[in-house]
Amino acid sequence: MSIESHEKILVLDFGGQYNQLIARRVRDHSVYAEIRPFDTPLDVIKAQNYKGIIFTGGPNSVYDPASPHYDPAILSLGVPVLGICYGCQLMAWMKQGTVSSCEKSEYGKIDITISGASKLFKGVPATNTVWMSHTDYISSPPEGFTVTASSADCPCAAMENEAMSLYAVQFHPEVTHSEYGNLILKNFLYEVCGCKGDWVMDNFIETTVASLREQIGNKRVVLGLSGGVDSSVAAGLLSRAVGNQLTCVFVDQGLMRKDEGDFVEKTFTSLFDMRFVRVNCQQEFVSKLKGVTDPEKKRNIIGTEFYKVFWDKIREEAGDGFFAQGTIYPDRIESGKGDAATIKTHHNQVKMPEDIHFDGVIEPLGDLFKDEVRRVGEKLGIPKELVWRQPFPGPGLGVRIIGEITEEKIKILQEADAVFRDEIKKSGIERELSQFFAVLPDVRTVGVMGDHRTYDHLIAIRAVTTDDFMTADWARIPYDVLARISNRLCNEVEHVNRVVYDITSKPPGTVEWE
Repeated sequence: MSIESHEKILVLDFGGQYNQLIARRVRDHSVYAEIRPFDTPLDVIKAQNYKGIIFTGGPNSVYDPASPHYDPAILSLGVPVLGICYGCQLMAWMKQGTVSSCEKSEYGKIDITISGASKLFKGVPATNTVWMSHTDYISSPPEGFTVTASSADCPCAAMENEAMSLYAVQFHPEVTHSEYGNLILKNFLYEVCGCKGDWVMDNFIETTVASLREQIGNKRVVLGLSGGVDSSVAAGLLSRAVGNQLTCVFVDQGLMRKDEGDFVEKTFTSLFDMRFVRVNCQQEFVSKLKGVTDPEKKRNIIGTEFYKVFWDKIREEAGDGFFAQGTIYPDRIESGKGDAATIKTHHNQVKMPEDIHFDGVIEPLGDLFKDEVRRVGEKLGIPKELVWRQPFPGPGLGVRIIGEITEEKIKILQEADAVFRDEIKKSGIERELSQFFAVLPDVRTVGVMGDHRTYDHLIAIRAVTTDDFMTADWARIPYDVLARISNRLCNEVEHVNRVVYDITSKPPGTVEWE
């Protein structure tokens, strides 16, 4: 069953950081959502027969002429529209309402009060908590619109024109901090748009493998394999589609977790029909990173050097074919594609060397979120211990060593991370945590060991819980577990004399430190 045959929701992207998350939340309710940029022509939108349209948030002010806008005719298509944050203000602006700068901005968890009956708020308590993030507000709603919710500092937290099926909320229902946000989105899909819910993952493998076979034919595919969940599942799909036409190149840059390179090689040579090539090159990477402390420069160097080593290895057999990667939705949004602000650059978003030419780039997981990728992996028969492995960034420990990267620091962090992971596993709380890891900040502290004064490294440990990695909360690890972790790190890992625990949620922080 092709995507074209599914009922679809359009998420029209105006440049916010939660755009992919909105689509993911829609899919949680068995409705397919696709994202298009705000400058998508109206005729293209008309031709897609969307069941509903969602305007996303964004960092701009609608009254700024340079801000992203859209043809007001979209509101007269007869297709239900939900505006979120900037999208809410844009709807008001398009309908001749007034948007003004706030005297008091709202950011974080805010209580709103719902007034009157609304399909959008069916089953939602009259008073509930939502996540606000705005410096502008609707000071005068458009004619024909009714205000359906407000907060202490936001007189129009939600509005609607039921006759035209136009709905707007100033808050972000897509984030977990909005306690009834999921229900609000469901109400829009089912109560307003009349969706039936025909999007399920069961047919994804079959349709994707068939599509890959048709696209690739008898040509070669080269995949940069990290051993993480995303590239592993991508490799599984490609292997099922074209077998040993697939060459997986595993570049072990020496920034992997302890003993991870050997684990990756053993796993993939036994699981899949493919050609597996491993390149060991820690010294080359460390040499390139010597003296570099800026996070983006380190990411770019690691990404560029990765591709240099990668292409140098496969040039021997270069020819017609495709380049494949395990890119998923969060990679795209956090690398600043489209009009979203750049937070960080991912290794699989670095520009391909100009002298390398392929027939195309294949991203079989490019429309999926992490939990969807895991479900595909399980259906492919990949062992759970691999499918549910801890997420690991493309640049590896390079983004968990703050400041200059050296072989000594890599060794310290590998040992510290191994101890941390071992203790979490023994404590029985591993599956309760979405991600956990150790960080080596560029900090040394005074300590006492035995009768001697020390001046050595601090280790920071990080653990989060999340549904989607677009937002995350710091994990409440029991104190006794933290005590054992700290004790083992200071006693078993050479050059470590202090441990701290990161209790920052996302936002305002990111999951990784760099």
